[in-house]
Amino acid sequence: MHTVILGLLLLAILGFLSPIVQDRMRAGLQARPALLFAVPAVLTLLFCGLATANGAFSISLALLILAYTCAPSLAAFAQGARLVKRPSWLDFAIILMLWLPLEFSAGAQLIPKPAQGFLHSVAYGIAILLALAIFLGFRALPGMRYRVPAARDLVYGVAGFLVTAPVLIVVGRLLDFIPPFHLPAHASAGRIGLTFLVIFAGTALPEEILFRSLIQNWLMQRYGFTTRMLLVSGFIFGCAHLDNGPQPLPNWRYMILATIAGIAYGKVFQKSSSVFSSVTFHALVDATKHVFF
Repeated sequence: MHTVILGLLLLAILGFLSPIVQDRMRAGLQARPALLFAVPAVLTLLFCGLATANGAFSISLALLILAYTCAPSLAAFAQGARLVKRPSWLDFAIILMLWLPLEFSAGAQLIPKPAQGFLHSVAYGIAILLALAIFLGFRALPGMRYRVPAARDLVYGVAGFLVTAPVLIVVGRLLDFIPPFHLPAHASAGRIGLTFLVIFAGTALPEEILFRSLIQNWLMQRYGFTTRMLLVSGFIFGCAHLDNGPQPLPNWRYMILATIAGIAYGKVFQKSSSVFSSVTFHALVDATKHVFF
């Protein structure tokens, strides 16, 4: 059942790829801006319903989720529903409101351990849906590149992987971050393909929407499409991995590798017309590490 629910959340996220959905959402929110508050209401009810089904509901948790979904919505509403020419610092604050509570697992102590993994994944899906509603629809932030990829975009992703993977492997081995290369004993093409798809949907897609479509795009829309901004966005991506294992925290080895990868993902994102270019690149890197190292 958990897999089905997470699959439905993924389908909802992918539904925003439709130009018709984007145009109608943008037109509706710009005509009636107060409709934006229907989004946190629906997402909060969804989370609370799933928390109840998993024996994790509490008033404290419900209030936390309501605050989490309403705060960025209120900040967006305060600026108005319009096409953004130059994003504001309040837009960046909205991005942080969506990201940091998830990064630091806010409210995890309110959820029984057996339900934490599932509900964290649900919260991530809710965050992405809210981000798309705010920045794709209400604020209409340009440059997000949230559209169906062309064949060329996928080629960019694969080319980026072929160029960058050897660098990441060498640096990862020198830092003693990854073990030596090995061929998995019972791996099949189907199992490797399934691993890639799970990482693509569960890790690469939400992270690329956050770090490329939102954070990198915000930096470049505000300060220009420069190498400096590319390096800054890559460094932010790297720092986001300081609290990830398996090495002792802060995990500076992971930060170095993630920074290199983030710069490469960002360059591919810049050159492509769809965020799915860097999503493909990201998923190939993570799947390779998972299967062969």
